[in-house]
Amino acid sequence: MQLVKTKIVDNKKSLIELPTEIMLEPKKLYYPVTSGRCPVGRPCVEVGDRVLVGQLIGVRVGSFFDQEVHSTVSGVVLKNEKKVDQSGKLVDCMVVENDFKYEEFAPGFERSDEEIKQLTHKDFVSIAHDAGLVGLGGAAFPSYIKLDTDEEIKVVVANGAECEPFLISDYKFMDEYPEKVILGLSYVMQAVNAPEGVIAIKKKHKALILKMEEELLKYPDLNIRVKKIRDFYPAGWEIQTVELATGIKVPIGTILAKSGVLNFNTTTLGSFYEAVKYGVPLLYRYFTIAGDGIKNMTFKIKLGTPVRELIEKAGGYLKPEVPKVLVLGGPMMGTNTTNDDIVITDTTTSLLVFNQEELHEDPCIMCSSCIEHCPTGLDPVLIMRAQRKRDKEELLTLDVNKCIECGLCSYICPSKIPLTEEIRKAKRTIK
Repeated sequence: MQLVKTKIVDNKKSLIELPTEIMLEPKKLYYPVTSGRCPVGRPCVEVGDRVLVGQLIGVRVGSFFDQEVHSTVSGVVLKNEKKVDQSGKLVDCMVVENDFKYEEFAPGFERSDEEIKQLTHKDFVSIAHDAGLVGLGGAAFPSYIKLDTDEEIKVVVANGAECEPFLISDYKFMDEYPEKVILGLSYVMQAVNAPEGVIAIKKKHKALILKMEEELLKYPDLNIRVKKIRDFYPAGWEIQTVELATGIKVPIGTILAKSGVLNFNTTTLGSFYEAVKYGVPLLYRYFTIAGDGIKNMTFKIKLGTPVRELIEKAGGYLKPEVPKVLVLGGPMMGTNTTNDDIVITDTTTSLLVFNQEELHEDPCIMCSSCIEHCPTGLDPVLIMRAQRKRDKEELLTLDVNKCIECGLCSYICPSKIPLTEEIRKAKRTIK
């Protein structure tokens, strides 16, 4: 069956044209002790300790990996507080009171180009680990694990598709720092001995493509090219991006390295450049507040910044008498939260604020639109019915875990059935 390629209204053009607000001066910064992938955390500083920019302050521990956490300011460690993280959950956070001196943990560190050429695969893996780098497209998978492969890698893809509506943080980064994307990609290629690099950007972003291609002319020795990819959702799904950018078809359920390819988000590559060249972790990111319930703005802010300060900067909520729907991330794959006491983490890209509308779920009309649009070929309605019956045996036959939670089935459903949420529940049922 030929799956339908879905074009959705992305609301990006007006957001891209907005000026970027620089907000790097919060009084307190908050760093979650844990994350969605790391249920255990170990702070390595105590209340009263003075810390510096880039200093290790804690370690998050996952099932087979860990992630180091660093301070983005200099200041004094305060007592832990609870804040909302990217998952929408209230979690313990380490707190640093900003002294506004921004003294660095390793001031003046810089590797020369010659020193970088001498780095080994093991060196690059260690650098990514020590900087606590994760995938910044939302998955938050540790970059050092992805780099630490023994497979023969033929091509590395820089994924700049960013196909969710309203999300523009990767666009902003590529537009402002194309050289960091290119050099970060070249460092990954060196690390895994890959002969080719491809930067995947949607063909509608003509100005960005031109800027990236012009920047590439400065590096004629690098075998890196820009690939203009089609504009549909979910073109940013790594399996789809890889096929569009390289022609390589990766079987669903397998790791990309087995097919000779690695995929990295473009902002992740920029942070890898900073870690390799200057020995610093990710300190800031672009963040967007958008939707019809608030003034739309884009910020460049330090990790740990409270989102309420950004909401205040935007003038507060519009029509405060109207109930709001808050979404962390994009409207398709993001997380609903009822609490705006949120802190910026490495994977926090946006807060969407919508005026609440009443939606009524109608019975399924058997139109099969959800099946035709599902990028992994699932039958969302069968999964939904099995889940609502709590039929674990049937769920086990329906390949529930193949779902990438792109949200297309819910988006396309004329009956307004929350199919994606039912599939999320089904995954928990069979876990």
